[in-house]
Amino acid sequence: MEPGLWQQVVEQMGTAVVVIGPAGRIAAVNPATERLMGRPAATMVGRDLHDLCHRDPGGAPVPREGCPLLRVLSEGRPARGHDDRYLRGDGRLIPVSWSATPLTDDGVSGAFAGMAVLIVETAADRGAPGERAERAERAARTSALESLTERLTLVAEITDVLGQTLEVDEALARLSRLLVPRLADWAAVDLRVGSGQVHRVTVTGPDGRDAGQEDWRGQLPPAGESAQSPLVQVLNGGGPVLQDRAVPEAASDSPLAAVQDDFLRTTGAASVITVPLGSGRRVTGALTLVRTDAARPFGTGDLDVVSDVGRRVGLVIDNARRFGRQRAIAEAMQRNLLPPLPEHGRIRLAARYQPAPAGSQVGGDWYDAFPLRDGSLALVIGDVVGHDLTAAAGMAQLQGVLRSLAWDHTGPTGAVVDCLDDAMHAITTVSMATLVLARVQGPDSGPWTLSWTSAGHPPPLLLTPEGNAQYLEAGQGLILGTDLGGGSRRPSAEHALPPGSTLLFYTDGLIESPGSDLDTGLGRLRRHALGLAHEPLDTLCDRLTARMPPGSTDDVALLALRLPVPAR
Repeated sequence: MEPGLWQQVVEQMGTAVVVIGPAGRIAAVNPATERLMGRPAATMVGRDLHDLCHRDPGGAPVPREGCPLLRVLSEGRPARGHDDRYLRGDGRLIPVSWSATPLTDDGVSGAFAGMAVLIVETAADRGAPGERAERAERAARTSALESLTERLTLVAEITDVLGQTLEVDEALARLSRLLVPRLADWAAVDLRVGSGQVHRVTVTGPDGRDAGQEDWRGQLPPAGESAQSPLVQVLNGGGPVLQDRAVPEAASDSPLAAVQDDFLRTTGAASVITVPLGSGRRVTGALTLVRTDAARPFGTGDLDVVSDVGRRVGLVIDNARRFGRQRAIAEAMQRNLLPPLPEHGRIRLAARYQPAPAGSQVGGDWYDAFPLRDGSLALVIGDVVGHDLTAAAGMAQLQGVLRSLAWDHTGPTGAVVDCLDDAMHAITTVSMATLVLARVQGPDSGPWTLSWTSAGHPPPLLLTPEGNAQYLEAGQGLILGTDLGGGSRRPSAEHALPPGSTLLFYTDGLIESPGSDLDTGLGRLRRHALGLAHEPLDTLCDRLTARMPPGSTDDVALLALRLPVPAR
């Protein structure tokens, strides 16, 4: 249900609804609450509901430690109360009953955000038959409203949680954790994968366990077309199905139906709902919910809610699959734009590119290595601002221009980067970028010298055979694209490279993570690299990229160079 419609329903309800924050203060009320309490909303919002309204039969304040609603609020669990007295704004005491449902900020973590409380006035005299009938009618009406509130709250939480990820497996796992045990005792999700193929991606039961001793997840028999099984019908485009008798007495009429019947029999299903994921011709799978208590079967209201959930989940799966296809194309493009590494005497080179974790797009991280006219070796690591295909295309443009400028330029590396900065806006689509341009000079047997310039990029890391690790922080200049015409030139730096040493160039995705500062990331990389300094170069690169900081949302490019040890 859309938020606007949900608000409209609450405002038009004839039953009082009060939203209470975690501290017990009123966050919102509907018009029915104003009428019941005889108080304008403005005089109630922000007040403590207990202090404002709760009274004993004589009209005296109820001690806070004896308030059942406050106890429920502290425990964060659903509850009901009867035979309470609330004080109206006109000073009149009214007998009430109430029902409280917990609210959460995040359906996965269950962060408690307060309570939604339904309040109804009850008859003071319990003896008269007419009043008892009226109380019973009100109780039934309240129970129906409570059930509606719980279902609508569940749908809202599911919608919010599904929107937090584009990973199908994670979305479905979150869905199952919301549905069990709040709406069902068991949940199973089946997806169509290819022509007629069915894959059961998740099964969730009490305490998150799988049914019986057998793992029910994995490849299932094809759906077929003619079977009467509700699951087969739903997967073939049929509508939602509510089964009062969960397991049919007749023999299963297809291999998939047999698997489903065995699953329902093993879980002890008493009532089952099976709904399509998606709608119309775009059915991507099926959701099966099971209740095992025959005294609590699913109803038509449950079927409507689960059908709505199925449509929403289907949209999420469609979007996730579309995103996955686009992401695969983008990653292939990015990798194809990155050049192969050259052979350069006894110097060893290795590189890795790792796209951002799920939920982010590929970006403009890149590396390059190529021989120059004078026989030296050029090394480049860079990061074009942005996380999309435009950034990846701009990276390819910048790479080509830099190769052309550096090929026969024997001067300082800073002068080459200045020329690139001057030309960047005229002949590329790149607005800003960082990079390190380095040149390794020396004969095949050494000694070697590194000269470099950094345009706002993280510093190279030098590892020596003796177990030292040093960030080469000299040669720092402005980010490409930020020079406002001041005429300042970028500096260059030089450093001798010991035999057997390893040099690492990397982008900031390897050191930055949300909630952590840059110094922490640099220290982490230094420790990890030192522990891997004696590993083969490919192993070092693999393990460094595998240790990306948790929560990272950026690409990683890594370029590593290792110098030979002189022959004895």
